[in-house]
Amino acid sequence: RLLLISIAIVLAGCSALQPPAPGVGTRAEAPRPEASTRIQEMEQVSILINYAQNLAAMPAEEQRREFSGNSQAYARDSGTFGRVKFALLLCTPGAPFQDDARALGLLEPLAAGGVAAGSGAASAAGPLRRFAGLLHTQLAERLREQKRATLLREQLDALKAVERSLMERSQGRAR
Repeated sequence: RLLLISIAIVLAGCSALQPPAPGVGTRAEAPRPEASTRIQEMEQVSILINYAQNLAAMPAEEQRREFSGNSQAYARDSGTFGRVKFALLLCTPGAPFQDDARALGLLEPLAAGGVAAGSGAASAAGPLRRFAGLLHTQLAERLREQKRATLLREQLDALKAVERSLMERSQGRAR
């Protein structure tokens, strides 16, 4: 009996030393570095979206504190994640420090390298760069609309001034 138990233990130990079957536990199953980078970037995009939502709900004083801390953090580390996070902070609507033009400038290098119009670069860019490109596009459009609104306001003011001067002239002639 002791001999049979010893043989069973040795056979069990030997089976553990055998190479794995093809496709089991080999390099083929190990995640590729590109895949793990994409997963990490997708998580970062999710964090950024959550950050933007929380930021928009903060009172102005808390937003100012966040701006102060984030601008110092960005000065220390201006990597892609930090750059996009700081740009999100700067383009928060209604924030006391809102600066869409500066946010657009921060995103420009990421958008230019990641989402070239009409090319396959967008599909090759990682999720974080694509998110930066989307944010860049939205900010650029918002700035265009703000410029257009300013121009229309100025034209309206000019028309009102002409109307006032015409009314003043017509009142002067009536006398």
